Amino acid sequence: MKDKIIAKSEQLFTNLGFKSVTMDDIASELGISKKTIYQYFETKTKLVEATASFKFNCINKSINSIFKQDINPIDEIFEMKHFILTHLNDERPSAQYQFKKYYPKIFTVLKQKQFNVMKECISGNLDRGIKAGLYRSSVNIDFISRMYFNFLVSIKDHELFPQELFTPQDLLNNFLDYHLRGICSEKGLEYLKTNHKTIKNN
Repeated sequence: MKDKIIAKSEQLFTNLGFKSVTMDDIASELGISKKTIYQYFETKTKLVEATASFKFNCINKSINSIFKQDINPIDEIFEMKHFILTHLNDERPSAQYQFKKYYPKIFTVLKQKQFNVMKECISGNLDRGIKAGLYRSSVNIDFISRMYFNFLVSIKDHELFPQELFTPQDLLNNFLDYHLRGICSEKGLEYLKTNHKTIKNN
């Protein structure tokens, strides 16, 4: 039952917002009493923390599966793009806003966990790309991995990137064009032109 409560809560929080969804709403959706939920979670904050951890673990598992495929580092970045796009399409801006505003401590802890995972994955990608001759040997791995994560955070900022001007697909395509052209060697750029048509070939 605990897992069912977490899964349903995560779905409701993501679609409707962390502040908007009440314990009564969750109980009603599950067809159980609110008292049953409180048997597992003392407060709504505890439930939000559990759902945030649940979602992080799911995302972390998917990301790790991409970086364990042992494929071309450039192809790996495009696999990440497809995953991020799917993830963004599942999120509601209002839900993220409420999560950050009403549960700042949980939000901060989760952001740090996300940073640690992404930094490790992108650092590994950069290292493999340099060794394969696809990325420039002068690339600063620590700096670029931090910039990559910073973009993933910024892409959700709809004041910076208004939805009426930028679709998630446009944002990711333009970012990859910017990111890869900044780190690729001549060999890497040639691979891009041949294998990934979404990158501008001029």
